[in-house]
Amino acid sequence: MKNTKAFLFLSLFLLGILAGCSSNGGQKEAAGGDKLQVVTTYSIIYDIVSNVGGDRVEIHSLAPIGSNPHEYDPLPKDVQKTTDADVVFYNGLNLEAGNSWFEKLLGTAGKSGDGAPVFALSKGVEPMYLTTEGKEGEEDPHAWLDVQNGIQYAENARDAFIEIDPDHAAEYEANAEAYIGKLEALHQDAIARYSEIPKEKRVIVTSEGAFKYFSKAYDFQAEYIWEINQENQGTPNQITRVLKVIEKQDIQGLFLETSIDPRSMEMVSRETGIDIKGKVFTDSIGKPGEDGDTYIKMMEWNIETILAGLTE
Repeated sequence: MKNTKAFLFLSLFLLGILAGCSSNGGQKEAAGGDKLQVVTTYSIIYDIVSNVGGDRVEIHSLAPIGSNPHEYDPLPKDVQKTTDADVVFYNGLNLEAGNSWFEKLLGTAGKSGDGAPVFALSKGVEPMYLTTEGKEGEEDPHAWLDVQNGIQYAENARDAFIEIDPDHAAEYEANAEAYIGKLEALHQDAIARYSEIPKEKRVIVTSEGAFKYFSKAYDFQAEYIWEINQENQGTPNQITRVLKVIEKQDIQGLFLETSIDPRSMEMVSRETGIDIKGKVFTDSIGKPGEDGDTYIKMMEWNIETILAGLTE
């Protein structure tokens, strides 16, 4: 199976090279009227980049909405889109490291190595780290759940677009300024809204431990069943651990992520008698036309859901 996948990736790479040779080197110049061809690794990055890039960009996002970007199997179209891309944006902080899928994709698409137009939007974010045995020291990727880091992502997207397409720097500057203004207002709103929750009740319990950055920014305690999405999650030991944590604290409610199998959290709810107060967004925005279908809307939803769940 591994040899088959390797052959498929190599074949697609060679096709990408041939396609690039017949299309002016595979690069499109926005200054000539064509939109920049952009690839993002998952939906949250897609939305932030689209707000900064505006009308100058055409974006292909890899991991579908509602899926797990920690581990993803790129499709043939993903390889081709990445090969043809003028710029690729990813989160970094260990998010796309599962199965080394992103590193392999970049290598297949000819986007690895120095000088490739590939940018980590988490550049400049102060990382937090995992604590689970065997993963100590690995970076926790969920920086975007602190809106201040979302602002850093937007600034990094702006700087990357200006580097790639300097002729339209003013447009990227204006787009970023307007978008960052909305994010700054959202961050201040979160601080104000959460001040309504007594300190002793500011405990959020989720399936995945994605809320470290959120909790640091908004003065919460974050608890979880497993620390980061991977193949081994929802185990008896993980369930037992979180049940002991809940037993010792005045937990007001549990929260379930939109992109997570609900069965583990439903088990915790049955064992403790504590209700699941609502769903929150972590690794993905909502589907178009549904709740939380942008980064700002997903964070607004989270703010309201957590507030209601811990104060009702």
